[in-house]
Amino acid sequence: MAAGTNRKIAASSARAHTRTAKKSVSFKLPSGLFKKIVLVFFVGMLAWGYQAIQPPAPKKCGSPGGPPITAPRIKLRDGRYLAYKEHGLPRDAAKFKIVFVHGFTSWRHDAIVANYPSPELFNELGIYIVSFDRPGYGESDPNPKRTVKSMALDIEELADQLGLGSKFYVIGFSMGGQVVWSCLKYIPHRLYGTALLAPAVNFFWSGFPANLSKEVFNQLLPQDCWALRVAHYVPWLTYWWNTQKLFPPMSVIAGIPDVFSQQDLGLVNKFAINHREQSTRQGDYESLHRDLMVAFGSWEFDPTGLEKSPDMEGSVHLWQGDEDRLVPVTLQRYIVQKLPWIQYHELPGAGHMFPLAEGISDNIIKALLIGKN
Repeated sequence: MAAGTNRKIAASSARAHTRTAKKSVSFKLPSGLFKKIVLVFFVGMLAWGYQAIQPPAPKKCGSPGGPPITAPRIKLRDGRYLAYKEHGLPRDAAKFKIVFVHGFTSWRHDAIVANYPSPELFNELGIYIVSFDRPGYGESDPNPKRTVKSMALDIEELADQLGLGSKFYVIGFSMGGQVVWSCLKYIPHRLYGTALLAPAVNFFWSGFPANLSKEVFNQLLPQDCWALRVAHYVPWLTYWWNTQKLFPPMSVIAGIPDVFSQQDLGLVNKFAINHREQSTRQGDYESLHRDLMVAFGSWEFDPTGLEKSPDMEGSVHLWQGDEDRLVPVTLQRYIVQKLPWIQYHELPGAGHMFPLAEGISDNIIKALLIGKN
Protein backbone atom coordinates (compact mmCIF):
# COMPACT_ATOMS: atom_id res chain seq x y z
CA MET A 1 0.00 0.00 0.00
CA ALA A 2 2.82 2.36 0.94
CA ALA A 3 4.67 1.48 -2.23
CA GLY A 4 1.60 2.32 -4.34
CA THR A 5 1.19 5.58 -2.59
CA ASN A 6 4.84 6.45 -3.23
CA ARG A 7 4.45 5.66 -6.90
CA LYS A 8 1.38 7.96 -7.11
CA ILE A 9 3.24 10.78 -5.34
CA ALA A 10 6.26 10.33 -7.59
CA ALA A 11 4.10 10.41 -10.71
CA SER A 12 2.25 13.46 -9.46
CA SER A 13 5.52 15.22 -8.66
CA ALA A 14 6.88 14.38 -12.09
CA ARG A 15 3.81 15.81 -13.80
CA ALA A 16 3.98 18.98 -11.66
CA HIS A 17 7.67 19.34 -12.43
CA THR A 18 6.99 18.92 -16.12
CA ARG A 19 4.25 21.57 -16.03
CA THR A 20 6.55 24.00 -14.16
CA ALA A 21 9.35 23.42 -16.60
CA LYS A 22 7.04 23.92 -19.58
CA LYS A 23 5.63 27.11 -17.99
CA SER A 24 9.08 28.62 -17.46
CA VAL A 25 10.19 27.71 -20.97
CA SER A 26 7.15 29.46 -22.50
CA PHE A 27 8.33 32.89 -21.18
CA LYS A 28 11.96 32.57 -22.21
CA LEU A 29 12.91 34.97 -25.04
CA PRO A 30 15.10 33.74 -27.88
CA SER A 31 18.77 34.38 -27.35
CA GLY A 32 19.79 38.02 -28.05
CA LEU A 33 16.23 39.27 -28.71
CA PHE A 34 15.99 41.16 -25.41
CA LYS A 35 19.17 43.08 -26.15
CA LYS A 36 17.85 43.97 -29.60
CA ILE A 37 14.58 45.28 -28.13
CA VAL A 38 16.48 47.44 -25.62
CA LEU A 39 18.74 48.75 -28.39
CA VAL A 40 15.81 49.62 -30.65
CA PHE A 41 14.04 51.37 -27.78
CA PHE A 42 17.17 53.34 -26.91
CA VAL A 43 17.75 54.40 -30.52
CA GLY A 44 14.09 55.34 -30.83
CA MET A 45 14.29 57.53 -27.73
CA LEU A 46 17.44 59.20 -29.07
CA ALA A 47 15.71 59.90 -32.39
CA TRP A 48 12.66 61.30 -30.61
CA GLY A 49 14.84 63.48 -28.38
CA TYR A 50 16.85 64.76 -31.34
CA GLN A 51 13.68 65.69 -33.20
CA ALA A 52 12.25 67.40 -30.11
CA ILE A 53 15.20 69.78 -29.75
CA GLN A 54 15.41 70.67 -33.45
CA PRO A 55 13.79 74.03 -34.22
CA PRO A 56 11.64 74.34 -37.35
CA ALA A 57 13.13 76.12 -40.34
CA PRO A 58 12.31 79.85 -40.37
CA LYS A 59 9.64 81.10 -42.76
CA LYS A 60 11.73 83.70 -44.56
CA CYS A 61 9.89 86.73 -45.89
CA GLY A 62 9.35 86.52 -49.63
CA SER A 63 9.95 82.75 -49.77
CA PRO A 64 7.24 80.30 -50.90
CA GLY A 65 4.77 80.06 -48.03
CA GLY A 66 6.57 82.80 -46.10
CA PRO A 67 5.28 86.23 -45.06
CA PRO A 68 5.14 88.96 -47.71
CA ILE A 69 7.73 91.73 -48.00
CA THR A 70 6.21 95.13 -47.25
CA ALA A 71 9.17 97.16 -45.96
CA PRO A 72 12.16 98.71 -47.73
CA ARG A 73 15.21 96.49 -47.28
CA ILE A 74 18.94 96.65 -47.92
CA LYS A 75 21.05 93.70 -49.02
CA LEU A 76 24.03 93.04 -46.76
CA ARG A 77 27.43 91.76 -47.88
CA ASP A 78 26.62 88.21 -46.82
CA GLY A 79 23.40 88.16 -48.89
CA ARG A 80 20.93 88.73 -46.03
CA TYR A 81 18.28 91.42 -46.22
CA LEU A 82 17.65 93.97 -43.48
CA ALA A 83 14.27 95.73 -43.30
CA TYR A 84 14.10 99.31 -42.03
CA LYS A 85 11.76 102.25 -41.39
CA GLU A 86 12.57 105.97 -41.54
CA HIS A 87 11.22 108.66 -39.20
CA GLY A 88 11.47 112.42 -38.91
CA LEU A 89 13.15 114.68 -41.42
CA PRO A 90 14.51 113.43 -44.76
CA ARG A 91 18.06 112.15 -44.49
CA ASP A 92 19.58 114.94 -46.56
CA ALA A 93 17.83 117.66 -44.57
CA ALA A 94 18.59 116.34 -41.07
CA LYS A 95 21.32 117.65 -38.80
CA PHE A 96 21.28 114.63 -36.47
CA LYS A 97 21.04 111.05 -37.74
CA ILE A 98 20.13 108.27 -35.33
CA VAL A 99 19.95 104.48 -35.66
CA PHE A 100 17.43 102.95 -33.23
CA VAL A 101 17.75 99.31 -32.10
CA HIS A 102 14.55 97.62 -30.87
CA GLY A 103 14.20 95.17 -28.00
CA PHE A 104 12.88 91.66 -27.36
CA THR A 105 9.56 90.65 -29.02
CA SER A 106 9.65 93.96 -30.96
CA TRP A 107 10.42 95.22 -34.48
CA ARG A 108 11.17 98.32 -36.53
CA HIS A 109 7.79 99.90 -35.74
CA ASP A 110 8.63 99.93 -32.01
CA ALA A 111 11.07 102.82 -32.29
CA ILE A 112 10.11 104.33 -28.95
CA VAL A 113 12.17 107.51 -29.26
CA ALA A 114 10.74 108.11 -32.74
CA ASN A 115 7.11 107.32 -31.90
CA TYR A 116 6.60 109.19 -28.62
CA PRO A 117 8.54 112.49 -28.55
CA SER A 118 6.76 115.83 -28.88
CA PRO A 119 5.80 116.53 -32.54
CA GLU A 120 7.89 119.69 -32.84
CA LEU A 121 11.12 118.11 -31.56
CA PHE A 122 12.15 116.63 -34.92
CA ASN A 123 11.84 119.93 -36.73
CA GLU A 124 13.31 121.95 -33.87
CA LEU A 125 16.53 119.94 -33.73
CA GLY A 126 16.58 118.53 -37.28
CA ILE A 127 16.35 114.82 -36.48
CA TYR A 128 16.28 111.75 -38.73
CA ILE A 129 15.84 108.29 -37.19
CA VAL A 130 16.05 104.91 -38.88
CA SER A 131 14.83 101.81 -37.07
CA PHE A 132 15.37 98.31 -38.41
CA ASP A 133 14.30 94.74 -37.81
CA ARG A 134 17.11 92.89 -36.12
CA PRO A 135 17.98 89.56 -37.83
CA GLY A 136 15.09 87.08 -37.69
CA TYR A 137 12.61 89.73 -36.55
CA GLY A 138 9.91 91.31 -38.71
CA GLU A 139 11.07 91.24 -42.32
CA SER A 140 14.84 90.94 -41.84
CA ASP A 141 16.41 87.65 -42.84
CA PRO A 142 17.53 85.35 -40.01
CA ASN A 143 21.23 85.09 -39.27
CA PRO A 144 22.08 81.62 -37.90
CA LYS A 145 25.64 82.89 -37.45
CA ARG A 146 24.60 85.91 -35.42
CA THR A 147 27.14 87.01 -32.81
CA VAL A 148 27.67 89.97 -30.52
CA LYS A 149 30.00 91.48 -33.11
CA SER A 150 27.84 90.82 -36.16
CA MET A 151 25.07 93.08 -34.84
CA ALA A 152 27.42 96.08 -34.72
CA LEU A 153 28.61 95.36 -38.25
CA ASP A 154 25.00 95.13 -39.49
CA ILE A 155 24.34 98.60 -38.06
CA GLU A 156 27.48 99.99 -39.68
CA GLU A 157 26.48 98.55 -43.06
CA LEU A 158 22.92 99.87 -42.74
CA ALA A 159 24.29 103.36 -42.05
CA ASP A 160 26.65 103.13 -45.04
CA GLN A 161 24.01 101.97 -47.49
CA LEU A 162 21.59 104.69 -46.36
CA GLY A 163 24.30 107.34 -46.57
CA LEU A 164 24.18 108.50 -42.96
CA GLY A 165 27.73 109.81 -43.15
CA SER A 166 30.98 108.87 -41.48
CA LYS A 167 29.42 109.19 -38.00
CA PHE A 168 25.97 108.78 -36.51
CA TYR A 169 24.16 108.20 -33.19
CA VAL A 170 22.82 104.89 -31.87
CA ILE A 171 20.01 104.44 -29.35
CA GLY A 172 18.99 100.98 -28.14
CA PHE A 173 16.23 99.81 -25.83
CA SER A 174 16.29 96.69 -23.62
CA MET A 175 17.80 93.85 -25.67
CA GLY A 176 18.58 96.47 -28.30
CA GLY A 177 20.32 98.52 -25.63
CA GLN A 178 22.65 95.60 -25.07
CA VAL A 179 23.57 95.81 -28.77
CA VAL A 180 24.90 99.32 -28.14
CA TRP A 181 27.71 97.79 -26.07
CA SER A 182 28.74 95.96 -29.25
CA CYS A 183 28.79 99.25 -31.16
CA LEU A 184 30.97 100.86 -28.49
CA LYS A 185 33.37 97.92 -28.77
CA TYR A 186 33.53 97.30 -32.51
CA ILE A 187 32.57 100.52 -34.33
CA PRO A 188 33.35 103.39 -31.90
CA HIS A 189 34.97 105.36 -34.74
CA ARG A 190 31.57 105.55 -36.44
CA LEU A 191 29.72 106.98 -33.43
CA TYR A 192 29.00 110.55 -32.37
CA GLY A 193 27.30 109.26 -29.23
CA THR A 194 24.96 106.59 -27.89
CA ALA A 195 22.11 106.05 -25.44
CA LEU A 196 21.37 102.74 -23.73
CA LEU A 197 17.80 102.53 -22.43
CA ALA A 198 17.37 99.82 -19.76
CA PRO A 199 19.94 97.68 -21.60
CA ALA A 200 19.70 93.95 -20.95
CA VAL A 201 22.46 92.69 -18.66
CA ASN A 202 24.28 89.40 -19.15
CA PHE A 203 24.59 87.96 -15.64
CA PHE A 204 27.50 85.85 -16.84
CA TRP A 205 29.83 88.74 -17.75
CA SER A 206 33.13 88.06 -16.03
CA GLY A 207 33.47 91.61 -14.73
CA PHE A 208 30.67 91.22 -12.20
CA PRO A 209 31.64 90.10 -8.69
CA ALA A 210 30.34 86.55 -8.34
CA ASN A 211 28.41 87.25 -5.17
CA LEU A 212 26.70 90.32 -6.68
CA SER A 213 25.61 88.69 -9.95
CA LYS A 214 24.43 85.57 -8.10
CA GLU A 215 22.41 87.62 -5.61
CA VAL A 216 20.69 89.64 -8.34
CA PHE A 217 20.22 86.63 -10.59
CA ASN A 218 18.37 84.77 -7.84
CA GLN A 219 15.91 87.64 -7.55
CA LEU A 220 14.51 86.79 -10.98
CA LEU A 221 11.50 84.56 -11.41
CA PRO A 222 12.62 80.89 -11.10
CA GLN A 223 11.52 80.13 -14.66
CA ASP A 224 13.67 82.99 -15.96
CA CYS A 225 16.68 81.75 -14.01
CA TRP A 226 16.36 78.37 -15.66
CA ALA A 227 15.74 79.80 -19.14
CA LEU A 228 18.90 81.93 -18.89
CA ARG A 229 20.95 79.01 -17.56
CA VAL A 230 19.86 76.95 -20.55
CA ALA A 231 20.69 79.78 -22.99
CA HIS A 232 24.16 80.16 -21.47
CA TYR A 233 25.27 76.60 -20.68
CA VAL A 234 23.34 74.46 -23.19
CA PRO A 235 22.18 76.88 -25.92
CA TRP A 236 21.24 74.02 -28.25
CA LEU A 237 18.36 73.27 -25.84
CA THR A 238 16.95 76.83 -25.93
CA TYR A 239 14.24 76.07 -28.48
CA TRP A 240 13.11 72.93 -26.66
CA TRP A 241 13.13 74.59 -23.24
CA ASN A 242 10.89 77.43 -24.36
CA THR A 243 8.43 75.25 -26.26
CA GLN A 244 8.09 72.11 -24.09
CA LYS A 245 5.19 71.71 -21.65
CA LEU A 246 6.98 70.15 -18.67
CA PHE A 247 8.49 73.38 -17.28
CA PRO A 248 7.46 77.03 -17.64
CA PRO A 249 9.39 78.95 -20.34
CA MET A 250 10.90 82.43 -20.12
CA SER A 251 8.32 84.73 -18.57
CA VAL A 252 8.45 87.34 -21.35
CA ILE A 253 7.96 84.65 -23.98
CA ALA A 254 5.06 83.22 -21.99
CA GLY A 255 3.52 86.69 -21.64
CA ILE A 256 3.45 86.67 -17.83
CA PRO A 257 2.60 90.17 -16.51
CA ASP A 258 4.46 89.60 -13.20
CA VAL A 259 7.68 90.82 -14.81
CA PHE A 260 6.28 94.33 -15.25
CA SER A 261 6.02 97.04 -12.61
CA GLN A 262 2.80 98.95 -11.96
CA GLN A 263 4.06 101.81 -14.10
CA ASP A 264 4.92 99.38 -16.90
CA LEU A 265 1.44 97.85 -16.93
CA GLY A 266 -0.16 101.27 -17.09
CA LEU A 267 2.05 102.39 -19.99
CA VAL A 268 1.67 99.16 -21.96
CA ASN A 269 -2.11 99.23 -21.58
CA LYS A 270 -2.26 102.92 -22.49
CA PHE A 271 -0.32 102.53 -25.71
CA ALA A 272 -1.62 99.02 -26.51
CA ILE A 273 1.84 97.74 -27.43
CA ASN A 274 1.88 94.10 -28.43
CA HIS A 275 3.67 93.32 -31.66
CA ARG A 276 4.74 89.80 -30.76
CA GLU A 277 2.90 88.15 -33.66
CA GLN A 278 4.21 90.58 -36.28
CA SER A 279 7.74 90.70 -34.96
CA THR A 280 8.13 86.90 -34.88
CA ARG A 281 6.30 86.15 -38.10
CA GLN A 282 9.32 84.18 -39.39
CA GLY A 283 9.36 81.99 -36.28
CA ASP A 284 10.46 82.27 -32.65
CA TYR A 285 13.75 80.46 -32.99
CA GLU A 286 15.74 82.89 -35.13
CA SER A 287 14.25 85.88 -33.32
CA LEU A 288 13.50 85.29 -29.63
CA HIS A 289 15.55 82.17 -29.00
CA ARG A 290 18.57 83.39 -30.97
CA ASP A 291 18.37 86.61 -28.95
CA LEU A 292 18.66 84.65 -25.71
CA MET A 293 21.57 82.55 -26.93
CA VAL A 294 23.57 85.59 -28.08
CA ALA A 295 22.65 87.99 -25.28
CA PHE A 296 23.26 85.53 -22.44
CA GLY A 297 25.94 83.40 -24.06
CA SER A 298 29.70 83.73 -23.69
CA TRP A 299 30.70 87.17 -24.94
CA GLU A 300 33.86 88.03 -26.82
CA PHE A 301 34.44 90.97 -24.46
CA ASP A 302 33.24 92.28 -21.11
CA PRO A 303 31.41 95.64 -21.28
CA THR A 304 32.42 96.47 -17.69
CA GLY A 305 36.00 96.78 -18.94
CA LEU A 306 35.34 99.09 -21.90
CA GLU A 307 37.15 102.39 -22.30
CA LYS A 308 35.73 105.34 -24.15
CA SER A 309 37.21 105.59 -27.61
CA PRO A 310 39.04 108.85 -28.39
CA ASP A 311 37.38 108.68 -31.82
CA MET A 312 33.92 109.26 -30.32
CA GLU A 313 33.23 112.97 -30.04
CA GLY A 314 29.93 112.86 -28.14
CA SER A 315 28.68 111.31 -24.95
CA VAL A 316 27.32 107.94 -23.83
CA HIS A 317 24.17 107.84 -21.72
CA LEU A 318 22.61 104.98 -19.76
CA TRP A 319 18.99 105.33 -18.61
CA GLN A 320 17.47 102.98 -16.04
CA GLY A 321 14.32 102.74 -13.91
CA ASP A 322 14.88 101.76 -10.29
CA GLU A 323 11.77 99.55 -10.24
CA ASP A 324 12.65 97.61 -13.40
CA ARG A 325 11.82 93.94 -12.81
CA LEU A 326 13.38 92.74 -16.07
CA VAL A 327 16.76 94.47 -15.88
CA PRO A 328 17.99 94.85 -12.27
CA VAL A 329 19.10 98.37 -11.40
CA THR A 330 21.79 96.99 -9.03
CA LEU A 331 23.92 95.71 -11.91
CA GLN A 332 23.51 98.92 -13.92
CA ARG A 333 24.80 100.88 -10.93
CA TYR A 334 27.83 98.61 -10.79
CA ILE A 335 28.51 99.08 -14.50
CA VAL A 336 28.45 102.88 -14.36
CA GLN A 337 30.71 102.82 -11.30
CA LYS A 338 33.22 100.87 -13.37
CA LEU A 339 32.70 103.17 -16.38
CA PRO A 340 32.65 106.73 -15.03
CA TRP A 341 32.69 108.19 -18.55
CA ILE A 342 29.06 107.12 -18.96
CA GLN A 343 26.40 109.66 -18.02
CA TYR A 344 23.91 107.79 -15.83
CA HIS A 345 20.24 108.69 -15.50
CA GLU A 346 18.32 106.69 -12.87
CA LEU A 347 14.58 107.30 -12.79
CA PRO A 348 12.88 106.83 -9.38
CA GLY A 349 9.66 104.82 -9.52
CA ALA A 350 10.19 103.87 -13.18
CA GLY A 351 9.97 100.35 -14.57
CA HIS A 352 11.27 98.82 -17.78
CA MET A 353 8.92 100.68 -20.12
CA PHE A 354 9.82 104.17 -18.89
CA PRO A 355 10.61 105.52 -22.41
CA LEU A 356 6.85 105.47 -23.05
CA ALA A 357 6.20 107.91 -20.20
CA GLU A 358 5.33 111.46 -21.15
CA GLY A 359 8.34 113.65 -21.87
CA ILE A 360 10.96 110.94 -21.39
CA SER A 361 11.74 110.45 -25.09
CA ASP A 362 12.31 114.21 -25.44
CA ASN A 363 14.71 114.14 -22.49
CA ILE A 364 16.63 111.17 -23.88
CA ILE A 365 17.08 112.80 -27.29
CA LYS A 366 18.01 116.23 -25.94
CA ALA A 367 20.54 114.81 -23.49
CA LEU A 368 22.21 112.83 -26.28
CA LEU A 369 22.19 115.42 -29.05
CA ILE A 370 22.60 118.77 -27.32
CA GLY A 371 23.65 117.80 -23.80
CA LYS A 372 20.46 119.15 -22.22
CA ASN A 373 19.05 117.17 -19.28
